[in-house]
Amino acid sequence: MSDYIVSARKYRPLTFDSVVGQGAIATTLKNAIHSGKLAHAYLFCGPRGVGKTTCARIFAKTINCMNPRPDGEACGECESCMAFQEGRSMNIHELDAASNNSVDDIRALIDQVRIPPQIGRYKVFIIDEVHMLSTAAFNAFLKTLEEPPAHAIFILATTEKHKILPTILSRCQIYDFQRMSIENIVSHLTHVAESEGYATEPAALNVIAQKADGGMRDALSIFDQVVSYTGGNITYARVIENLNVLDYEYYFRLVDLMLDRKIGDALLLYDEILGKGFDGAPFVSGLASHLRDLLVSRDAVTTQLLHVSDDIRQRYVQQAQRCKPQWLYRAISLANTCDLNYRTSRNKRLQVELCIIECAQAAGDDDASAGRRPARRLKPLFGNLAAGAVRHAPKGSQPSQADAVAPGAPATPGALAPNPIASSHTSPNAVASTPANATPAAPSHPPLKTMRLSQLSPSLSMSKPTADAAAASQTESPAEVVQPSASDLPVSLADFQMQWHAYAATLPQEEKAMSQRMQIMSAELTVEGGIVTATVRVENYTVCHQMQQIAAKGLLAYLRQHLHNQSLQLHFEVVERNESTHVYNKYEKLKLLREEVPVLNDFITTLELELV
Repeated sequence: MSDYIVSARKYRPLTFDSVVGQGAIATTLKNAIHSGKLAHAYLFCGPRGVGKTTCARIFAKTINCMNPRPDGEACGECESCMAFQEGRSMNIHELDAASNNSVDDIRALIDQVRIPPQIGRYKVFIIDEVHMLSTAAFNAFLKTLEEPPAHAIFILATTEKHKILPTILSRCQIYDFQRMSIENIVSHLTHVAESEGYATEPAALNVIAQKADGGMRDALSIFDQVVSYTGGNITYARVIENLNVLDYEYYFRLVDLMLDRKIGDALLLYDEILGKGFDGAPFVSGLASHLRDLLVSRDAVTTQLLHVSDDIRQRYVQQAQRCKPQWLYRAISLANTCDLNYRTSRNKRLQVELCIIECAQAAGDDDASAGRRPARRLKPLFGNLAAGAVRHAPKGSQPSQADAVAPGAPATPGALAPNPIASSHTSPNAVASTPANATPAAPSHPPLKTMRLSQLSPSLSMSKPTADAAAASQTESPAEVVQPSASDLPVSLADFQMQWHAYAATLPQEEKAMSQRMQIMSAELTVEGGIVTATVRVENYTVCHQMQQIAAKGLLAYLRQHLHNQSLQLHFEVVERNESTHVYNKYEKLKLLREEVPVLNDFITTLELELV
């Protein structure tokens, strides 16, 4: 156990040729050594685990080699190379600037710079995490960094170049290290696995490479973890189980269900994913990435943008042939919108479910506009709630009372559900109208002041009812008489709630306050003479007036269109609050106390107290 060395250290490159993914930088350094054109200060910057310190050590070893090879590499056999490999070289000094970042640490380093090397030609000072040095330490280092002795070479390494002073940057040759590509990581992991005698699957190594996010050290650390879990038999299934990665299979199944418009099965699959402990945010992000991969898989030229194994790439190509480009554009836009709004949504699960529903419903639309913003469209989904199902139901079948509002029977009032943030919608222009003979159901809470759309004065904008507003509320205005149509479908409270919040989510940013008010409004449905009336309660006349304007601009027409009921009416009720609150001053408070506590009078009289 004590002899075990992690793969990141055991397989650390010892020559420029063995450096992975940084060929341009390795070639530049080799040519500089071969031509003898060495700078006195270098800055290696880039992400973590991409080879900055490794290249610095190889560079220091090579410039001190006594018998360099013709290709510019160190011989590995001379005294200087042997001392480096055994960790006893006095010509290479490494300083961790994260823990040695004071002026005194830099002054001690400067003192060592003055001493010439005992073996070899150069003394190399590698300062790791140099951005952690204090400003005073940087200033103390400036002069030595600009004009060091001929035998001193500085190599600074950092992951955050922007934190280094410009005066330091101007004194160094800067080398930007890039992230490792997935192909390079997979190739190196394959080499390590073969050297150790492990059995691997290409798809499993590909998952490790993606999890490493461009860092070779991270990839090797994950590789060691997976080896410990699998016992050396590294398979795709065991890797995703150990790393808790969402399998490609889920996304392939979900897209197939969307294309087949099996909304119920798609929602059950998402519930299964949540049951395995995955969060909605990475799921939506992964769905958007999967749809993007399907889009690039439709063309043989762009298929090379897929960073997956060959068998997974073939599955992408096969599924992409089932997807129309217009649907992919629209689904990607919906998934991206859901991803952006997920964090701010109060009901995160509903947010994702609405995205799945809209993507599935869009699969059957022929008017999906390629590249343009998708229209907001929510349709009834299941069983008797589905408008299409009611249209095509067998003769004699009737919707249940729990699902729809039967003519002549009031629906149970309920609070509107939390707002599902969704994609944009262009509201149809229509004018809301209310029948004069519509009568709302009796409320179950304190008395309300009823206010119909046709009764509101356009100039009404006060939070409390004025005399004119009260008079207007008592006067019936002529209203358009709407007759029920034979094509009108029953309206359920659940469908009404969904479409109400869907419209609220489409209000522009300047009407965000009203959108939030609409999310908490309660409603009830009643039926009289075959006409469904939705009664929505608002807190004051100002809000009632604003809701009148919103209804006239398109809310009522939107609800009628998406609920498939052209005789649907909106009815607003203003809650009257006849509460009066008196603010007592200190003298009134004392008077009340003396009345309630008689002994307090004797206490004040005896001590001759006064209120100040």
